[in-house]
Amino acid sequence: MTIVTIKILLVDDCLEDRETYRRYLLGDNQHTYSILETETGEEGLELCQQQFPDVILLDYLLPDMDGLEFLNELKTQLGQTNLPVIILTGQGDEQVAVQAMKSGAADYLVKRNTTSESLCLAIENVLERTRLRRQLLESEKRFQATFNQAAVGIAHVGLAGQWLLVNQKLCDIVGYTREELNRLTFQDITHPDDLNTDLEYVRRILAGEIETYSLEKRYIRKDNTYIWINLTVSLVREASGEPKYFISVIQDITARKQAQAALQQAHAELERRVQERTSELQQANEELHITLEELQVAEEELRQQNEELAISHQAIKLERQRYQDLFEFAPDGYLVTDTQGNIREANRTAATLLSIQQQRLIGKPLFVFIANPERQAFQTRFAQLQPMQNWEVYLKPHKGDPFPATIALSSIHDEQGQQVGWRWLLRDISDRKQAEQKIREQAALLDVTTDAIFVRDLECRILYWNRGAERLYGWQAAEVLGRNCYEFLCKQISAQIEEAFRTVVEQGEWQGELKKIAKSGQEIIVQSRWTLMRDGAGQPKSILAVDTDITEKKQLQQQFYRVQRLESLGTLASGIAHDLNNILTPILAVAQLLPLKLPYLDEQNRQLLKILEDNSKRGADLVKQILSFARGAEGKRIPLQPRHLLKEIERIVKNTFPKSIEICIDIPTPNLWTVSADPTQIHQVLMNLCVNARDAMPNGGTLTISAENLFVDENYARMNLEAKVGDYVVITVSDTGCGMPQEVLERIFEPFFTTKEPGKGTGLGLSTVIGIIKNHGGFINVYSEVGKGSQFKLYLSASDTRAILSADDSEMARGNGELILVVDDEVSVRDVTKASLLNYNYRVLNASDGIEAFSLYAQHKNEISLVLMDMQMPSMDGLNAIRVLQQMNPSIKIIAISGLASNLKLLKASGIGVQAFLLKPYTIKELLNTIKQVFFTHFY
Repeated sequence: MTIVTIKILLVDDCLEDRETYRRYLLGDNQHTYSILETETGEEGLELCQQQFPDVILLDYLLPDMDGLEFLNELKTQLGQTNLPVIILTGQGDEQVAVQAMKSGAADYLVKRNTTSESLCLAIENVLERTRLRRQLLESEKRFQATFNQAAVGIAHVGLAGQWLLVNQKLCDIVGYTREELNRLTFQDITHPDDLNTDLEYVRRILAGEIETYSLEKRYIRKDNTYIWINLTVSLVREASGEPKYFISVIQDITARKQAQAALQQAHAELERRVQERTSELQQANEELHITLEELQVAEEELRQQNEELAISHQAIKLERQRYQDLFEFAPDGYLVTDTQGNIREANRTAATLLSIQQQRLIGKPLFVFIANPERQAFQTRFAQLQPMQNWEVYLKPHKGDPFPATIALSSIHDEQGQQVGWRWLLRDISDRKQAEQKIREQAALLDVTTDAIFVRDLECRILYWNRGAERLYGWQAAEVLGRNCYEFLCKQISAQIEEAFRTVVEQGEWQGELKKIAKSGQEIIVQSRWTLMRDGAGQPKSILAVDTDITEKKQLQQQFYRVQRLESLGTLASGIAHDLNNILTPILAVAQLLPLKLPYLDEQNRQLLKILEDNSKRGADLVKQILSFARGAEGKRIPLQPRHLLKEIERIVKNTFPKSIEICIDIPTPNLWTVSADPTQIHQVLMNLCVNARDAMPNGGTLTISAENLFVDENYARMNLEAKVGDYVVITVSDTGCGMPQEVLERIFEPFFTTKEPGKGTGLGLSTVIGIIKNHGGFINVYSEVGKGSQFKLYLSASDTRAILSADDSEMARGNGELILVVDDEVSVRDVTKASLLNYNYRVLNASDGIEAFSLYAQHKNEISLVLMDMQMPSMDGLNAIRVLQQMNPSIKIIAISGLASNLKLLKASGIGVQAFLLKPYTIKELLNTIKQVFFTHFY
């Protein structure tokens, strides 16, 4: 089955609203949407010129124009009055809606009342209305083409004689334009001598004495000459039998009349000439013969014109019947009412929906078919009614129970533009409502789980995709259904995946760890469990996959293994350096002593000894770099103020680095702590990092160096293997260069590892950096993203810890005995957080997962002031746990905690509001200040 993609244009300057509508649309399982977005009306109009969308969602208030100006511009471009535009208003102003609908909009929605269902239904109805309008326009175009191409004049004439519709042939016959005829009646151009006869026939046809009549009469042309016509008139009646208008078919017979007059004149002339001269009789007879032949030709032409007239008349009847069939057998109910709501026409579907015979509907007010609870509101709203779509009401059929339906209506105007009635579309949505409810109930069972659950067929096409999968991978169900899962979840199909597929087909199940890719490009590690699903005949049908995110757990493991690997490399490097020192020491000594022992050596031998001495020194320097990585180089430690060192680094790099690189030094802390360090070694560390940043920005960029104070408490130390409790000065070196991929990031501190070209780097720069920092009792954190740059954070132990600690303690925000619920699956994190909060006058309850948290909150709901919720937990993750707690208490205060910054984006994308977000690892001061900020904001 071909999937039709519906093109949607979102014109709204509010990013949050656009994201909401996009989420609603992508959550629609019934349709596939292609969504374009713009913030201004001007950009929206440009997009419409390039490729006109199926539906436009238009914010009424835009930065550069309002919705009415946008509609007017769009009508000017397209030359249309009815547009597939849904106006979005913020306040639900009825006057705004009325103006928008008058300007050609198809519908309007109030933003605060708009739901996924109402938005999708509005779009569906606009598309349906557009489809029906196209069918009607095509029918009208065919009718107009037949009507205007007819070889005879055709007109629709009102009961009062006014011209309602005329074709071009009629205008040519009488010499008037359509606009001029619209200001006249047929009596105005009828010859006075023929008017009484014409009116008598009109009276007889209205009285029902005859169905049609034909006569020859005279019309007065615009130039005051008159012509003879053959007029055939038929009466068109309403469905109720009342006269509606006349169809007049007009054929110009002036030539025939002139020929007849000429013939009479010829006969008279013949008689006169017979009396005068017999000799002229032959000539007169010949002229008569010629005239008779011309008359025969004229009569033949008249016969052909009559045949064409009959064919045109039949075509018009067929087109009218086709239009009537479209109305009569439409799948939806159609009604035509007068301005008071009394039914004048109804199709079969409407009669079926309302359980009443079609003829019995005529004359009844529509209000009697509105269910009682809504009837009064319906009548009130009808009094101010304007053309609209998707009005949901409950209809009460003549027999049976009320059922939900949508109503769309448009006004009917006469030729003078006065409203004379309404057209109504009725659609039964009972099945849709029941299906939506059933789908919601079934989906809720799988969507409550935190794991990603999806089903794919044996060709790897996605058949089902739950909310957990949307949250984990970032792909909405509408985006992936029917797609090959390996197109967007994996960079390539690995041997492990192929083996897993064979195993699940042969054995019925498989489980293991896989690396997958989220929509954002982030790599995710999951514990995946596959189960083979079979059909009724026992044949393999599909595979059910359940993925659990273990990325954060794996990151901690990798951090631990990286530390172990570096320690092993350090031990190995230390041993190698020790042996190299033992080898190089005598070589360097001999190279320096030989020139003294042998003063008479020639210049060539002295040069050879010089080369030996220089290379021995180079080897010794290389050994020093290795030792710096292994155990840190020896150096003299002195109290060092990092601010002065950073100013010196700034001066050097500004004088030596390319002008295309902007240097920014940021030290927001006025009282930066001092450190006990070797200035030369720290200078070497910073220059190494700055040079690497310069090399990463060959085309220019920004190099930023900043410093700040940080107290690392037990919380932070538990979450970072290399950190210890104490005061640190954090120096950050960041660039906007090319960045590093994950596989490079894991090896940058290994000695002799480099990504530079041969001869441009030894691979010892960063290994020396980490060796010096570790020797100073510090540690390093690195963050890098390809194409966005890198950031190195150096943590150096601050001196005079005791004095600073006491000052820091005095600044800690203390509680007033508030009860805090801590939810985390890590025992060490729960214990140290509880101890810290108790020490600062808070009461604490601990929960290891979401289920235990619900139980504790239910017992202590009136006491708990705040919940600290970890986002990554087994069984039920923090996202779903927060949802449940907010259902238990909508005003609950929650601080979300995670080691992944991407979880903050996930919270925002899911529309879940929390009071704060705290990134692991965090210090107790950061935790206490965040808690204080949440309480302070809530209080005020």
